[in-house]
Parts: sequence; C-alpha cells; structure tokens
Amino acid sequence: MREMKDSGVEWIGKIPKDWEIVPLTKQLDSIVDYRGKTPEKTEEGTFLVTAKNIKDGKICYELSKEYVREADYEEIMHRGIPQIGDILFTTEAPLGQVANVDRTDIALAQRIIKFRALSTVNNHYLKYWMLNEGFQQFLHSLSTGSTATGIKSSKLFLLPLVRPNIEQQNKIVEYLDAKCSKIDEIVEKQKVIIEKLEEYKLSIITEAVTSGINPDVEMKDSGSVWFGNIPINWEMKRLKYVFHIQKDIAGEEGHTVLSITQRGIIPKDFSNNEGQFANSYANYQLVHKGDFAMNHMDLLTGWVDISKYEGVTSPDYRVFVLNDKNGMCPKYYLYMMQMCYSARIFYGLGQGVSGMGRWRLQADKFLNFYIPIPPYDEQKKIADYITDKVNHIEVEIDKRNKLIKKYQEYKKSLIYEVVTGKKEV
Repeated sequence: MREMKDSGVEWIGKIPKDWEIVPLTKQLDSIVDYRGKTPEKTEEGTFLVTAKNIKDGKICYELSKEYVREADYEEIMHRGIPQIGDILFTTEAPLGQVANVDRTDIALAQRIIKFRALSTVNNHYLKYWMLNEGFQQFLHSLSTGSTATGIKSSKLFLLPLVRPNIEQQNKIVEYLDAKCSKIDEIVEKQKVIIEKLEEYKLSIITEAVTSGINPDVEMKDSGSVWFGNIPINWEMKRLKYVFHIQKDIAGEEGHTVLSITQRGIIPKDFSNNEGQFANSYANYQLVHKGDFAMNHMDLLTGWVDISKYEGVTSPDYRVFVLNDKNGMCPKYYLYMMQMCYSARIFYGLGQGVSGMGRWRLQADKFLNFYIPIPPYDEQKKIADYITDKVNHIEVEIDKRNKLIKKYQEYKKSLIYEVVTGKKEV
C-alpha cells in the first residue's frame, strides 16, 4: 500500500507521497497556438486536422475531411511542424479535447494548441492527465465566451500537472493504453451493432412509406427517380400542397430555446457549455407543439422532427405545418421526411459546400419536391406499423447506448484514479 499525501487541490485529492504537483506550462519544451488567418480549403492536398477531428483521446480522421494546398503548408505551419507524440489540445468548439500526433503529414487548424513536453514528462502520460475528469472540469471552469466557450492561452499557466517520475509515467501509459484499448474495442463493437440496427430501422421505414404494408397491392410507376414504383391508389404531390412554411419571430426573450438534434427537437442544454450560444434569443422564430421543424442548413448532420414543446429555434431553420391537420397523418409525413434525410434524398437536392458542412435544401427545392401520398386511413396504418417496429429496435439501440455510456464513464474514472495515483499500477 503506497503512502499518500494531501495534494492541496480539492479536485485532485490525495496523491502518492513521492509525486509532485507542478505548473503544466513549466513542463513543456514548446507551446504553439495555431491562431491567425483561416487557410483556404481544397478538395485534396495536405490533411487539415481541425478541432472536429480530435475526440476521445485520438485524431479521428473520418470525422472531418478538409485539406489545404501543399504550396501553403509551410506558411500555415510556420509556427511549428508537429512531431509524432506531440499533444494537440482544442481551445474551443469543443474545448479540452486532447490527442497525440500519430502522423506528421498533417496541417493544424485554428483552435488547436500543440504541446511538446520536456524529457521529464511522457507526452502520452500528459495526454491521459489532460483527459482525466477532474482536469476537464477545472479546465471548463476557466473557460469564457457566450457563443462558444473557450480558454485563452494566457490562462494555461493556471493548469496543474501531477507528475510521478518518468519510470512511473511510462508504466501508467503502458497500463492505460492496454486498458483503454480494450474498452474502446468493446465500445466500437456496440457502435457497429447500433449502426446495423439503424440500417434495419431505415429499411423498415423506407419500405413502408414508399411501398405501403400490403405486399399484394398492385404497383405503378411514381415518375420519381427517388421513389420508383408505388401502390396504384397512391398519389404523387409536391410538398407545397401538403405543407406551408411559417416564420414568426418571437421578438422577446423568455421562451424555451429548442435545438434540432438527431435525437429530435429538445430544449437546449445550457449547463454543459457545449455548442453555439446566441447573445439574444429575441430574434429566434416561434415553434408550437405539433409544428414540423428541420435543420435544412446541414443535410449531413441535420434532422427533422415534430415539436413536443412550445419554444423558439434558430431563424436559420425551417418551421412548417400541415395544410390540413385533420385530413393528414403527421406521423406518416414525419417518417417520410426522416427517411429523406437518412437515405440522403434531401442531400441529393442540396446546394452549397458539403465539405464545409454547408449543404442546404433551398425553400423552392423543398416545396417543389414530390412525395408519395397514400389515402388518409392508409397513412395512419403505415405510421402505426412503423412506430411498433421502430420502438422495438430503439429499445435495443437504447440498451447498447447505455452500455457504451457505462464503459465510457468507467474509462474516465479509471484514467482519473491512475493519473492521480489512487490506483497503483
């Protein structure tokens, strides 16, 4: 049993007697803050690592794929080219994500600081230290900003580091690498299963909203490249004959702010300092219970839902309502819209710069888009059928997500226990 001492820092608690608490910045050989002019993006060239790419202690190259011209590389990276093992740290949007550099043929975007430790500190140990939950909470307590919380370079000197000797650091890295990789492997397997369940859910919705639920019905050509054959008693109508867009600006504060997420329309969580914040919500548009609302600004990660809340949402989003609320089944049209997102049908109608997350569905393309319309009674049957099938799938997805969360919480706890010396390795 190792002898412990009080660290004098509440969130760190007790640490081994032979460990030290030192200012993090005093243990660094170099600090490079990549601020300045945003580089021009290209379709190919040198991979640009942005804050979006740094997640869960790794550089995730698939999360955002942006490139800069090779001819511009030297100018972009004139403050310091990354070396294997260097620490990358995001200063905002999101704040506090950390990873070690695993390849050198990359450029670094703004909102990233690069650390390189002195020989007395293992760069990979430093990564784990900065990932520990206590450090993250302290880091966020130092953050500022209203639209996107971040930390200024001038505040980095306030960040502490618990430093064992280098031999102990190396053991900790070896131990956490092994443990965390096993946890990551379990989590990844669950994500693959969830992905397959989502694909199965989409296939059920797609089949039902385009072909109905009667396998023996006679079919006809819809005349649409998106929908192929549809039941003979269905119609094809433009969305403008089904919905109308409404935009009522609130003109005052005090309304519940609603976010359109892939979990649906939900009240915005202001407690976790994540995402964008507006200086005023008076210019947001009203959303009523039963209204449809969609994020048509980003057809890759956007979504559409029926609101269960009274509130306001971004004036950039699209709020629309059924022309005939009594003669149309909202749930059927919701499944149709969500299928158009998931199957990338809306994406195929979009315009903009997809590589920069600005691929939009213009109002005229939306209103003039043809969709299949079953008779009202059939709309209800289809919606009920999908809801029953989808609910069973979502129960299974929820179970997998809870398991993922459990392992992620265990990983956070494990890292904290090990880098503060409460768990000996």
